[in-house]
Amino acid sequence: MYFFLLPVVFCLSFSSCQKDSFITSKNAQLSTSVDSLKYDTVFTSVGSITKSFEINNPNNQKLLLNKVKLMGGPSSAFKINVNGVASSEVSNIEVAANDSIYVFVTVNINPNNSNLPFIVKDSILIMYNGNNRFVQLEAYGQNAHFLKNRVIKGNVSWTNDMPYVLLGSLKIDTTASLIIEPGCKIYSHADAPFIVDGTLTINGTKKETVIFNGDRVDTDYKGLPASWPGIYFRGSSKNNILTFAIIKNAYQAVVVEKPSVNANPKLTLHQCIVDNAFDVGLLGVNSSLQADNSLITSCGTNVSFIYGGNYNLTNCTIAAYSNNYIIHKKPVLVLTNFASLGGSSITAHLNGVFRNCIFWGDNSTVENEVTVNREGANAFSVLFDHCLYKAKNDPLNSTIIETIKNIDPQFDSIDVSKQLYNLHITKDGAPGINKGINGTGFVKDLEDNNRAVGLTDIGCYEKQ
Repeated sequence: MYFFLLPVVFCLSFSSCQKDSFITSKNAQLSTSVDSLKYDTVFTSVGSITKSFEINNPNNQKLLLNKVKLMGGPSSAFKINVNGVASSEVSNIEVAANDSIYVFVTVNINPNNSNLPFIVKDSILIMYNGNNRFVQLEAYGQNAHFLKNRVIKGNVSWTNDMPYVLLGSLKIDTTASLIIEPGCKIYSHADAPFIVDGTLTINGTKKETVIFNGDRVDTDYKGLPASWPGIYFRGSSKNNILTFAIIKNAYQAVVVEKPSVNANPKLTLHQCIVDNAFDVGLLGVNSSLQADNSLITSCGTNVSFIYGGNYNLTNCTIAAYSNNYIIHKKPVLVLTNFASLGGSSITAHLNGVFRNCIFWGDNSTVENEVTVNREGANAFSVLFDHCLYKAKNDPLNSTIIETIKNIDPQFDSIDVSKQLYNLHITKDGAPGINKGINGTGFVKDLEDNNRAVGLTDIGCYEKQ
């Protein structure tokens, strides 16, 4: 019995001793989980997300890292944390056999005089057993106008010299106006709503759209909804016109509250895109909004007009498809003339006109992508004129003229698994081609292409 146990005990002891000893051969193996770390646009002075990589020891003995060093030293824009130690140089780090350690990396770039993005580079040296291994670091720095809890007074224009980064709320005062010129990019922090009590004018063009987005533009955050609050047009706001604006990844992308103070719509959207808002794309609360040749897509609820108001949408595509963050489970268009206040229902007049519009959703549990609900005896008028929609039942309380129901609009390409959503109409025989009504006064589609002189197409894109 003892003759069999002793070799086993010896082998176990030898194996344990081997794992507790260091491998000193220059041929010792070491690997890193990445060869380089790259950061997309990092706004100067703001700082980046934290990225990391592993240093792996695949050997059956411990490995001593003589040094892990940030080559740029303490003055580098990059900062590292090696196995819990925050320093530009860490020595004598033990990595257990068949184990690994983490290195965390951030970057904070100092401003300079460049209006264009610029590259910042460094590297991390890993020294062990006479070997050197490097992990390369690269970041694109971008100077910007940084605005924190700013109130705009008077008449102000923003030009496209550098991006605008909102680190706190921005408010256009009641008697003030802000004009945003073509090509401007506005990035808002998670707690930075864009509040309009005065007037906002966006003068984007097809080639130079104006973009609103969250300020986390790293690859991991590019498609993250609710990255920033949204744009809020409040009671005193008036005469707002947004042309060629893209508003994406907000919580509530566009909110319009209370009736217009004059005969004009409180908000006009002309050739705009609202995309990937977590809660709602367009929310109107007893207000007034006009939109043409615009795309509202893949939001929690794409369009919700509640507690009445005046709304007019022409040649808009309102479509929802589930993605990694938002499951399509609500109608793309919700219309009501009521709201709940203190446990009671309050009502108001509602006037809604929808011409040449597409209302569509993916194959989800939503049977009726358009819902219209009425309470009380207030004036109530809803018109769907030459529209295409998905619905088990036609919307109630509505006048319906020449609509196409439950026929797939045949968008160019939809692949939910690849998060590909191309809502152009390019296929011959698509049901919306030449099925719109002319005479709307809008002769350009979302891409500034001419609408057909004869019968126009339904939706925001005209087939070319």
